[in-house]
Amino acid sequence: MRYSSDPETTLSLGHRLKRAWNSDLCWRFRHSPVAMISFAVTLLLVLSAIFAPLVAPFNPFDPGSLNLMNGFTPPSTPNAFTGEQFLLGTDDQGRDILSTILYGMRISLFVGFAAVTLGMLIGVTLGLIAGYFGGIIDAIIMRIADIQLTFPSILVALLIFGVAKGFTPVEYRDEVALWVLIIAIGLSDWVQFARVVRGATLVEKNKEYVQAARLIGRSSSSIIFGHILRNVMSPVLVIATISLALAIIAEATLSFLGVGVPPTQPSLGTLIRIGQGFLFSGEWWILLFPAVTLLSLALAVNLMGDWLRDALNPKLK
Repeated sequence: MRYSSDPETTLSLGHRLKRAWNSDLCWRFRHSPVAMISFAVTLLLVLSAIFAPLVAPFNPFDPGSLNLMNGFTPPSTPNAFTGEQFLLGTDDQGRDILSTILYGMRISLFVGFAAVTLGMLIGVTLGLIAGYFGGIIDAIIMRIADIQLTFPSILVALLIFGVAKGFTPVEYRDEVALWVLIIAIGLSDWVQFARVVRGATLVEKNKEYVQAARLIGRSSSSIIFGHILRNVMSPVLVIATISLALAIIAEATLSFLGVGVPPTQPSLGTLIRIGQGFLFSGEWWILLFPAVTLLSLALAVNLMGDWLRDALNPKLK
């Protein structure tokens, strides 16, 4: 409290906020309708998923609260047997579609964020090492990256998921399926981070501040993670934003194929797979609303990544 009441500290904080608000990045954001709309949609969906227990009308995964008589209730239509009404309808088990979307989106976002974080940690670390040391280390890392790039990322994720699941005891497969999925997607997405960071490191390691750090006796790890890393983070943030949308789609694809999270923890991909089975029998809402949610989330995040890429590109300023 003593520090927050200091007039100089308060003035400094207010001055910093004012400078941030008037910065070139914020100015570009305020004058870009696409960026503002995509950010608002992303924020709305993320907050809805985080606070799903408070926002969702029901807990769709509580068997005690389900009523099979409410199954296949159309959107905003009273059920013929119970008279209950649901905004987005119900599925075959009588679960509220809106609630399943909110809870399923939590899993999709968690897998997406965790997979991107894992891929970023691996890719940035390998890219820094390859770019700074060069030689045989650089050749080995980049050849591995080139080999992985020859295969679609979804096939790499399928391979890793299958191998990891094969080594997991049967009684623990459902418990660790979520983490295996995160590892599979993360290991399939590190290459882009590594290639971009390597290129930026090749430029940064020849600059004066790196040479000065070497002259005063700084270790290689201190130079890499203490100096070079902070100067190569701008493109990493752009790739991470775009990779988040791709990771969410990859999770939905794997879950749709039946190799993702178990049915007891359904994500948006699992909900779409369930709804696809009822599409031609007339219960279109079971598929439509989860699919629209996934499309909106992936599109909003992708548009944010595209805007961030252009905003941080010095050639476009």
